[in-house]
Amino acid sequence: MSDGERVALRLRLRGRVQGVGFRYFVRGAARELGLAGRVRNLMNGEVEVEVAGEAGKVERLKARLWQGPPGAAVTGLDEEALAGAPAWERFEID
Repeated sequence: MSDGERVALRLRLRGRVQGVGFRYFVRGAARELGLAGRVRNLMNGEVEVEVAGEAGKVERLKARLWQGPPGAAVTGLDEEALAGAPAWERFEID
């Protein structure tokens, strides 16, 4: 996978990721990197991130997700490729 190649992924994060400002952290980091997509809390306590953009920038976002905002503790990250990048224009919180 080259740095400029476009990818679209669904990421699911486990751990202490709700109630700590995680969605706002993700939105800020994704927008800073110029990525599009969305982030939302799931009923099971996980946070789901769907992101599309240049492969290198998506990898940088994933690295930042492991750190998260103060108070967060990510214990797991599952990754799934999306078939084709949805037509997102920017990064939003659902």
